[in-house]
Amino acid sequence: MADAEHADPLILSLNGGSSSIRFACFLLPQATTPTASATTTRLTRVLHGQIKRIGRSGTTLTYAGDSGAEPRTLPLPTADYPSAVAFLLRWLGTRPESARIAAIGHRIVHGASRSEPARITAELITDLQRSVPLSPEHLPGELALIDAFVTTYPNLPQVACFDTAFHHDLPRVAQWLAIPRRYAGMGVRRYGFHGLSCEYLLAELTRVSGTATARGRVILAHLGNGASLTAVHDGKSIETSMGFTPGSGLPMSTRSGDIDPGLAGYLARSEHMDAAGFDRMVNTQSGLLGISETSGDMHDLLLAEATDPRAREAIDVFCYQVRKTIGAFVAVLGGLDTLVFAGGIGENAPVIRSRICSGLEFFGIHLTAQQNDQGESLISTADSRVSVRVIRTDEEQVIARGVSRMLDING
Repeated sequence: MADAEHADPLILSLNGGSSSIRFACFLLPQATTPTASATTTRLTRVLHGQIKRIGRSGTTLTYAGDSGAEPRTLPLPTADYPSAVAFLLRWLGTRPESARIAAIGHRIVHGASRSEPARITAELITDLQRSVPLSPEHLPGELALIDAFVTTYPNLPQVACFDTAFHHDLPRVAQWLAIPRRYAGMGVRRYGFHGLSCEYLLAELTRVSGTATARGRVILAHLGNGASLTAVHDGKSIETSMGFTPGSGLPMSTRSGDIDPGLAGYLARSEHMDAAGFDRMVNTQSGLLGISETSGDMHDLLLAEATDPRAREAIDVFCYQVRKTIGAFVAVLGGLDTLVFAGGIGENAPVIRSRICSGLEFFGIHLTAQQNDQGESLISTADSRVSVRVIRTDEEQVIARGVSRMLDING
């Protein structure tokens, strides 16, 4: 039996961020029929890991199988993105799973108008290269990952899964930017991101709480180094905090989120800041890092807030902006049935969940302190009108499902 399992082919999911690369191997399903249920089928994961802190000191690769073994961590000798990709490829080459990979899926942050996964071809890569100005913080690294893995595994089918696809059918009123209309014809609109996470969270909500709940009035709060909220009704995205780029919406680890557009002109006049400098500031020097002046990591800030008022102010701004956006999305939804926390902060920082929800009792949001502190899946009280849940997101699972649906690998 073990030998048969060992021969089973795998799907490799790659999830490249601006400072991290997550990966996972899943057993290929025995049938890959493009049915609706395929979007919620839980694939069996046999290996997963992450390279963290790319571009900073202390870069590491942490990995584990799903057989109960403790995670292991390896230091990387260099911290830049190309070196991290090369390290991952060399390391994967030493793993027995490498010979069993039958297809590879890649998370692509910006799919423009695409609503479905797409086979990676030279034409698609050219299109993605044209889209780099839409997401200069993410797409170059994702394209480097594609290039490296296509070069190493030239005979394997590889698929791009787009983070914007979940929001493809945003209501027209939610797509518009209030700038001259001609720019809309050039693709300048609100797209929304974290769509792979949203797809997974909605499928899990269906699994744990039923279809009626998942098709109700839901806010998905994906809070991590990148953070966004999405309002979902009848299973569809109707509003989301990120817009034209992943730098908009909430303040994040190093991204400013929404700011006054007049700031660009003011800094150009007062500090002679050009467009590249402004882009660098709002994407890499702002957010939690900009306010605290010490760290963009919420864990670091929580440890420091008792002695450093700048850390406390950064946390306060983050929680305030999330709380404010929840209020706006409740208005868009016409009420709220379920609030879901996910992402590195949403899943692992109960004090942040508590502070965000404090003051939202008039919406019917009431947390149970013990369940919240213990990180249980349901953290609202029995009489809370709004069900508040914590769901560990799994974008790699969604990538593998997308590959499975699209490619009839088993013939």
